[in-house]
Amino acid sequence: MKGPGKLLARSGPTGPGPADAPGFWLENEAHRDWLAADALKQFDFFRKSKRKDGGFHTLDWKGKPLRSQLQELHSTTRMIHAYAMAELCGAGGADMVDHGMQYLAQGHADGEGWAWGAEGSAPSDRRRMAYGHVFVLLAASSAHLIGHPGGQPLIDQASQVLMDHFWEEESGLFGADFGPDWVPLDSYRGMNANMHGVEALLAAYEATGWEDYLNRAGGILGYFLGRMAPAYGWRIPEHYGPDWSVDLGYDGDPMFRPAGTTPGHSLEFARLLLQHWDLSGRPENEAPSVAHDLAQQALTDGWSEDGGLIYTVDFDGAPLLTDRYWWPVTEGIGVLASLIKLDPQEIYEEWYRRLWTFAHEHFIDHKRGGWYPALNAKGKPVETQFKGKPDIYHALQATLYPLAPGLSRQITSLPLITA
Repeated sequence: MKGPGKLLARSGPTGPGPADAPGFWLENEAHRDWLAADALKQFDFFRKSKRKDGGFHTLDWKGKPLRSQLQELHSTTRMIHAYAMAELCGAGGADMVDHGMQYLAQGHADGEGWAWGAEGSAPSDRRRMAYGHVFVLLAASSAHLIGHPGGQPLIDQASQVLMDHFWEEESGLFGADFGPDWVPLDSYRGMNANMHGVEALLAAYEATGWEDYLNRAGGILGYFLGRMAPAYGWRIPEHYGPDWSVDLGYDGDPMFRPAGTTPGHSLEFARLLLQHWDLSGRPENEAPSVAHDLAQQALTDGWSEDGGLIYTVDFDGAPLLTDRYWWPVTEGIGVLASLIKLDPQEIYEEWYRRLWTFAHEHFIDHKRGGWYPALNAKGKPVETQFKGKPDIYHALQATLYPLAPGLSRQITSLPLITA
């Protein structure tokens, strides 16, 4: 397994880019070197998460394993995806991918599907979550791109499980979560699993060329971004009933099912919309305009007076959960990079620089690598909702998407930065 080129860090600037540099940072050599250096630091930091008995530790801020033995499905699969990108960038990641693929089969595998949580070599939380299963498809697709022999079989297996159990043909969306007996846990339907479902379907399309993946992703995008977002002032409803009627009053798990709408998800969905549009041959439609409107509303709603993006707002834009996490900032960077590549406007550049400057000053651990997950009211890293540095996935993509040559993931041509 090998990638096409190497991601090499030269001596770069101490900050994300020259503040007074004209033009766009995406075209600035110093900024691109800085992005590459941060990606390499992330790869190096999270290599320490590899467990001798299978799977991956969650690491504390210093890179030491936390005491918890629980490994959640989305974390395992995201590590596989991240180190497939490392391999394709020439930074080396095939061993981490293989390690994660083995743990999917030996720890998470549970009958037809995969358990949400595993400890040691056995499932411990046997819920079967749509959110977790779409990440299995993402991991499989990325593994396939680096030539892992288990990649294509896992794509096939994950696709079959998703279609047999989670896909609702009438709505064209991913539906309920299940217990170990494939009995639905509740009547809840959610946007989040579908958003990441789009991500996984697009990855599978890029890995296989099978247009069914692209078409299904397009249907999901059409529902949430073509119908729901414009109907609710470019804020996407997160929570739905079993008939996919919007439940504006829903208030569940504060991390995975919080009340209100989530600006970070609008930013993430906007990037995925542009990716789908690009992979579809850039048809004459409103996708670029919709992505702009989503990003504009999310940044307007989410940007805190003290910097950073708050977690959730109400449907009139009023703040709800004002916690500032790392991942909405990374998703803002991702969509702004795409918008700049497509239509280089000054306003996009202003936001792009603002987000990177804030991340540099508050979220990035420049000494050890990785990003802190949350900030307190004074802008200092804090462990509240998250313990340690929970994953590499969001922050890594923030560094690599700007370096990619196009709007699609184009992982096979991720950056060649030479010394």
